[in-house]
Amino acid sequence: MASKKQPSKSRLTEARKVAAYRLSQPLVRLLARTGITPNALTWVGLLLSFGAAALIALGQPFIAGFVVLISGLFDMLDGALARFIDKSTKFGGILDSILDRLGEAAILLGLLIFFVRYFSAPGILVVGFTLPAALMVSYLRARAEAAGLIGEVGLFTRTERIIIIALGLLLSSIDYALIISLSIIAFFSYVTVIQRLLHIWRQTKGE
Repeated sequence: MASKKQPSKSRLTEARKVAAYRLSQPLVRLLARTGITPNALTWVGLLLSFGAAALIALGQPFIAGFVVLISGLFDMLDGALARFIDKSTKFGGILDSILDRLGEAAILLGLLIFFVRYFSAPGILVVGFTLPAALMVSYLRARAEAAGLIGEVGLFTRTERIIIIALGLLLSSIDYALIISLSIIAFFSYVTVIQRLLHIWRQTKGE
């Protein structure tokens, strides 16, 4: 019996990888000379996420926006460095995934505290919708890959979420900018969840 052909990754996914590769290579080459390890970059990214969360909770969203962008940069660099110096490991990939989720959850928790402090019911509500959506996107990919399937598809990945959160924080002085940015993340994250579910279903159809 002929083996069933697996669906390939989407063009959007491949485009993201190409863009990330081109953007990261100059910094990766520089980091490779320092001897710093990919796992160290992962931990630094987590600490920056915690710092951003604290700044948000303390009412400093503008500064936090820059910190979020820097943490996102470290998130991009750790995997790129691991591949560049040929030190990619399964443990490193798992650690990166866990700490990414922890950092993202911390930022959203910081936003929740921020909205509670300012008695913003819409803000509290939108964080409540955003957190499970963001986690489900990552969880679906992890479960698919654990089953030997492709789950890295969809409009909104962690990269897009980080960029939109950072923009919302940087523009937080504008009324409802932060709530709008989180609403965008929540909406497109749920769209991505549906996209990934459908993609996984197509791969398992007929089993």
